[in-house]
Amino acid sequence: MQNLAELTAFFDELADTSGAVILPYFRAALAVENKLAGGAYDPVTVADRSAEQAMRALIEARYPAHGILGEEFGAARADADTVWVLDPIDGTRAFISGLPVWGTLIGLTEGGKPALGMMHQPFTRERFFGDCRSARYKGPDGERAIKTRACADLSDAVLFCTTPAMFNAEDRAAYDRVEAAVRLARYGVDCYAYCMVAAGQVDLVIEGSLQPYDIVPLIPVIEGAGGVVTNWTGGPATAGGRVVASGDPRLHEKALAKLAAG
Repeated sequence: MQNLAELTAFFDELADTSGAVILPYFRAALAVENKLAGGAYDPVTVADRSAEQAMRALIEARYPAHGILGEEFGAARADADTVWVLDPIDGTRAFISGLPVWGTLIGLTEGGKPALGMMHQPFTRERFFGDCRSARYKGPDGERAIKTRACADLSDAVLFCTTPAMFNAEDRAAYDRVEAAVRLARYGVDCYAYCMVAAGQVDLVIEGSLQPYDIVPLIPVIEGAGGVVTNWTGGPATAGGRVVASGDPRLHEKALAKLAAG
């Protein structure tokens, strides 16, 4: 990997720049488009597009040989060894509803594997950063290392999912088996839920229909804090799709078994 301190500083620069672009649009009147016109509702705003454009411009200027994969403007040099993975506003539905549980996701892969990742919430001024070996939080109450919490059994676990509507009928039945086994289930906080796993506040996130830019930037944060992120069969989650993130490896195995039990 290139100089870690240099890359970490550049993550902060990307976060500062994207946050400055996005914040004027939050809780303000703005037009919302549906990227899936005539089908399901997949909103996008000028804030999403402008923030990604700003980050891409910085990357192109600083690291012109690196690849970029972004939600709004697709891939450039996707076959590069080092690729930036960007989701300017993960949780656009929350964003347009005025709820501060969206975030800007910034990831870096090397050789196709997640290496560094950040979730930046500019409204709450919080950042969660990880390098697959450690993870840190920076926010209004200071800066500190973060770790997942121990939770070996589903019966003790707190589970999050953005919405069960993301599952087809078969996957919904599998998810429901896990939800029925946990202590508490909550919905609707997008990327923030994964950061709460890393921070030891939540034990488990189970989702489906994800894109790579929805999860790749979060993997180094959760793994760096001691957690596990895989697909539903225990393989890599880098392609998105059906994803399980757990704070405790013991819990992860039990969640996978429950998902496969049908």
